[in-house]
Amino acid sequence: MKHKKRILTGVTTSGSPHIGNLVGAVLPAIEASKSEETDSFLFLADYHSLIKNHDPQLTHNSSLEVAATWLSCGLDPKKVTFYRQSDVPEIMELAWVLGCMTAKGLLNRSHAYKAAVANNDQEGSADLDRGITMGLFNYPILMAADILMFNADLVPVGNDQKQHLEMTRDIANRFNHHYGKIFTIPEDQISDDAGIIPGLDGRKMSKSYRNVIPIFTDKNNLGKLIKRIKTNSLEPGQPKEPSTCNLFKILKAFGTPIEIEDMRRSYEEGLGWGKIKEVLTEIVDNKLSPFREEYQRVISDRHHLETTLNEGAEKARGAAAPVLKRVRDAVGIKSFN
Repeated sequence: MKHKKRILTGVTTSGSPHIGNLVGAVLPAIEASKSEETDSFLFLADYHSLIKNHDPQLTHNSSLEVAATWLSCGLDPKKVTFYRQSDVPEIMELAWVLGCMTAKGLLNRSHAYKAAVANNDQEGSADLDRGITMGLFNYPILMAADILMFNADLVPVGNDQKQHLEMTRDIANRFNHHYGKIFTIPEDQISDDAGIIPGLDGRKMSKSYRNVIPIFTDKNNLGKLIKRIKTNSLEPGQPKEPSTCNLFKILKAFGTPIEIEDMRRSYEEGLGWGKIKEVLTEIVDNKLSPFREEYQRVISDRHHLETTLNEGAEKARGAAAPVLKRVRDAVGIKSFN
């Protein structure tokens, strides 16, 4: 029987899901899960959220919202392994083992850690590690455990996560070299630029930047948020360049080919920014409204959500147990019998 490619995707539970999550992770992962040639592992990265968020209510609510988002957007939990990271303790055990094989120098090169150190340096701090937690420093190890625990073949990541995937490969290769081949060396599946949605301020849409458009906001608020997206000062009647416009980038993610081409012509004909934003609001709302209705139904049944995740955790732990057994045996942690 042909080997199925195992694909693994996680979403951090650090806030309400936004349209960048939808376009960049949720919908592509759901589409990939429909293929008979793939075996999908999709999870809520709730332990990862603790790196930046220390509000327990936010963490809890976000986990609920992210789970409901996946299911309301078409995820079939019978066809995938859908689970909370925190429900699979094998991942945390593996993270410790991997940490004992990971050079500190490798983690020193993490972009997130280097950026935090550089920020302290710019602020003139005598302690360049001021405010930097071990969670941030060890993030690449936990990400490696997420991936290697299930011997994923493919990991869809944006360019901002590519380095962490490369570090996972380094960690796996070092372990395999020392203890024998235990782990599959994962390949990245880099999202193209079309999958990166700009936020209200023009930067990548991110909860960290507070520039997001929530997936399930109502149409009225959706329109208000789209009106806030920054544009240039070109007046109505002046031709506009769609390829450099943040509004058009969002349109490309949500519009049909005909809608995209019609809007491209409207840009060339000098349609005003106000009208462009009105049209964009309609297009995005048409795409989101079916998800919005299903989301209200799904999130209102917390018992079903919990049952679904518990069943997913059982499947995940079933896949994790033999891998962890091989790891334990390899490092010498095993029965005396």
